[in-house]
Amino acid sequence: MTTRKKIQKKCKIRGFTLKVDALDEILSFVSQFDDSDHDGAIDVVLEQLQLQPLKSSIIDKQTIQSVVSILLQADAAVGNETLGSLGVCDAFSVPKFRFDPIKKIFYKPSEMQLPIHGNASAKAALYKDRFLLISQRLSRHQHFAKRAFDSEMSEFGSCEISQIQALVGQTGRRWVMGLISQLEDGHFYLEDLTASVEINLSNAKITTGFFTENTIVLAEGEMLLEGVFQVITCGFPPLEDREKSVKLLTGHDFFGGGILTKEETLRLTELEKRAVNDMFVILSDIWLDNEEAMSKLEKILDGYENQEVVPSLFVFMGNFSSHPCNLSFRPSSLRLQFGKLGQIIAAHQQLTKHSRFLFIPGPDDPGPSTVLPRCALPKYITEELQKHIPNVMFSSNPCRIKFYTQELVFFRQDLLYRMRRSCLIPPSTEETDDPFEHLVATITHQSHLCPLPLIVQPIIWNYDHSLYLYPTPHTIVLGDRSEQKAFKYTGITCFNPGSFSREGTFVAYYPCTQEVELSALEDSDSM
Repeated sequence: MTTRKKIQKKCKIRGFTLKVDALDEILSFVSQFDDSDHDGAIDVVLEQLQLQPLKSSIIDKQTIQSVVSILLQADAAVGNETLGSLGVCDAFSVPKFRFDPIKKIFYKPSEMQLPIHGNASAKAALYKDRFLLISQRLSRHQHFAKRAFDSEMSEFGSCEISQIQALVGQTGRRWVMGLISQLEDGHFYLEDLTASVEINLSNAKITTGFFTENTIVLAEGEMLLEGVFQVITCGFPPLEDREKSVKLLTGHDFFGGGILTKEETLRLTELEKRAVNDMFVILSDIWLDNEEAMSKLEKILDGYENQEVVPSLFVFMGNFSSHPCNLSFRPSSLRLQFGKLGQIIAAHQQLTKHSRFLFIPGPDDPGPSTVLPRCALPKYITEELQKHIPNVMFSSNPCRIKFYTQELVFFRQDLLYRMRRSCLIPPSTEETDDPFEHLVATITHQSHLCPLPLIVQPIIWNYDHSLYLYPTPHTIVLGDRSEQKAFKYTGITCFNPGSFSREGTFVAYYPCTQEVELSALEDSDSM
């Protein structure tokens, strides 16, 4: 069978009809490979074609050209070892996917560039997308999967989730999943896509985590005569193993940074095993206007300058000023302070030559607003720094890093204090009384970095997906002014480097082994 006929046959199987010029475009791409690889090349093109937001099954030349362009860019990125080892993904570049509950598949919205200022429907879609993301995850869990036959619950306690609208007139215990909201002052409700019901949490037994408005929970209880759902047990939806999520999402780039083939993944895994000397040094709260903080930073840079193998990456997270950058803030002063920081770093030749530097803004740093995600630091402020350091990068908050095959998420926000303040009920101490462990459990089970109410922490509606933690990343770095902590939760490495300017704490992280080294300068006094 000729290559042309093979392409036509494979397209027909997938439901595509090719125009003549589109067929010629695929032939041109396939002809770059050996005859034995033609079938594989055709399949790669058609698989990528299926990921595109197509308006018709009739494929033209322009569509094939865009698909080929994507494949060539991905190939170039993987071929570049530097980019393959360390890739930084800005929050505004994270691909957006939505879940279709009818077809039970994820798809890309048709908009190529999402507007910053969304319309009213974008706010409703934010909650719906979060709910469907967790709902599809829960539907595969052995204890909550819908039974194929109307059988009794098994000895393992398998149970089916009821829709909230189905609670009317029902008696006995039921399991429901919904989002906690306050539709009336002092009255809390559980909402799903069908209805809402007032809940009573006064006697509920809860699991680990912070239960706030906007969190999605699983609740077991029964309807009272007055129409209130009395909650007996309440917890977060169970997590799904990363491997299982990734396998189900093959062909979808949820994290950002491109899709890798099986061969590319194996190659990068092998390179990752050899990268035992790679180390990331992570600091949060670097006050450039504070002399004591700057002298501490110089000590750290001096220490690493004299090492035989220098860190491959320094991550500097805000705030970069001891005072909030509000209306009384003078940007010219911070610009000069960044210039001085550039001079300090440039004085360390080994670090300047072999290390890379990443800057992530904090909640009080200059920017358009305090809404999440935050864009990178303004160019006007960082220009002087860039003159001194060639290997400097500026990214958004949150920020994503891909180290070979590993996925790391960096988030600078004083989240622990705000989550504790927003709690509806005191957290359970049955499993742990450590607030940081409660925080980690909350964001991982919610698959979201900041599940606070929007009135507490505003989020750009169209870019809420950039805060998703699905599939779960390998490492989550939570820059918080609270105490320095590290915690391994269900295979996810989570840590807080602490406040460098206040406590002199920072973290040395070895991504190859996922080892966290909590560090601090000796005789560091609180400021």
